[in-house]
Amino acid sequence: MKKLYMKYKEIFDYAIVGVLTTIIGLIVYYACIWTFADPNNPFLLQVANILSWIVAVTFAYVMSRRYVFHSENENVVREIVQFFIARLATLLLDMGIMFLLVTLLKQNANIAKLISQVAVIVMNYVLSKLFVFKKQ
Repeated sequence: MKKLYMKYKEIFDYAIVGVLTTIIGLIVYYACIWTFADPNNPFLLQVANILSWIVAVTFAYVMSRRYVFHSENENVVREIVQFFIARLATLLLDMGIMFLLVTLLKQNANIAKLISQVAVIVMNYVLSKLFVFKKQ
């Protein structure tokens, strides 16, 4: 088992960070909903959603930098900007897939979200590996 882990360490670590990032995002979202953001208020609902995304992506950056890709890049500001740009790109990918599958093709929204999330997870990893944390 350890041999398998070591062979695919980066991918396993990425998956663990992804699960933790999801949990953090949900905690922040629900904390907002339970404290100040009335989900029946469209503006406050989006505020909660955006705050949870910012906290989750920040957490994902720190954990990815340190534990997944072991970045030693001294230009941290540039790396953070690249990370957020990559995550914004996959947010747009998510929105595009959902629009295509649900709005245009009238597919089930729950199934569409699962399909979208697979694409987003793969693209987040690829962009992180090749664009943000690429080895010099």
